[in-house]
Amino acid sequence: MKTAVVLYNLGGPDGPDAVQPFLFNLFNDPAILRQPAPIRWLLAKLISSRRAPVAQKIYAELGGGSPILGETKKQAEALSTALGDPDSFRTFIAMRYWHPFAEECAVEVTAWQPDRVILLPLYPQYSTTTTESFLKIWPVAAKKAGLAAETISLCCYPAEDGFIAAIADLARPAIEEAKNTGTPRVLFSAHGIPKKFVADGDPYQAQIEQTVAAVVEKLAIPDLDYLICYQSRVGPVEWLKPYTDHAITEAATEGRPIVVVPVAFVSEHSETLVELDIEYKKLATDLSAPAYIRVPTVGAAPAYIEGLASMVFEAGSRTGLFPHGDVCVCPASASACPCRATAAA
Repeated sequence: MKTAVVLYNLGGPDGPDAVQPFLFNLFNDPAILRQPAPIRWLLAKLISSRRAPVAQKIYAELGGGSPILGETKKQAEALSTALGDPDSFRTFIAMRYWHPFAEECAVEVTAWQPDRVILLPLYPQYSTTTTESFLKIWPVAAKKAGLAAETISLCCYPAEDGFIAAIADLARPAIEEAKNTGTPRVLFSAHGIPKKFVADGDPYQAQIEQTVAAVVEKLAIPDLDYLICYQSRVGPVEWLKPYTDHAITEAATEGRPIVVVPVAFVSEHSETLVELDIEYKKLATDLSAPAYIRVPTVGAAPAYIEGLASMVFEAGSRTGLFPHGDVCVCPASASACPCRATAAA
């Protein structure tokens, strides 16, 4: 049986000229700006044109574009090796807001003529703004490409063993290093979403908390001083708190060495390489923090890749949309999250 594994992520502009259209695609997504279509289109045009110059300066720090596609290709290649037989498994990449779009990926998948397709998110925690957004466009892209193979979707894996082990393995030496300058405060940082989305039933925050609890347990460091915080907020609405920059300010003011651990990003891109490594490091340095250490994302760490492979093998015996293991922490009223209805599939 031929199985196509589609790894999907946010995507990023591949050059300066792609920044504004990338931003437009992002803000024109109804999962991001929850306004009626005509209003959303106008707002997306306005926001993308205003933010493009600032974003271009950010991406200039990265050579003009986002490294996320290159990082995802490394993950796809590592996963292909872990899955083994190339005649039975082949990995593909789809991005939500820039090339390769879902439509392009679906054409490639169709050409391979698989018997089934497994959609594997590079978002460990489920959110209506990420996983659900992609799963809404994939069927349209597949139909357009003439892809009729059985499709199986993994919705979330916030506490998957390999994912958790990879984070812990990367965080442990950073924490030990920080101890040379005092008792560190470990900031588990995730991309934020508007607080209203969580109030409406998005399970993202609960699954972030589940990831962190599993990492802390895996680290097994006595009396670990840690905090979950959220970065990358935009706009005037209230986002999930505490904000990462505020947490950094507080820790630095207290004279604490700081260790920042990304727990929602699985590859390096502007939010890690610029926001965390440049902007937030400068904030910590200006406030005389004894140390500021940023832990790498899991990337193609063997434990993470092995975890992805195990989920692919598991998915072969499932149907529909399901979470990995007993991980669903969605509230009973969270109709937006598919976990409850499909956990027993």
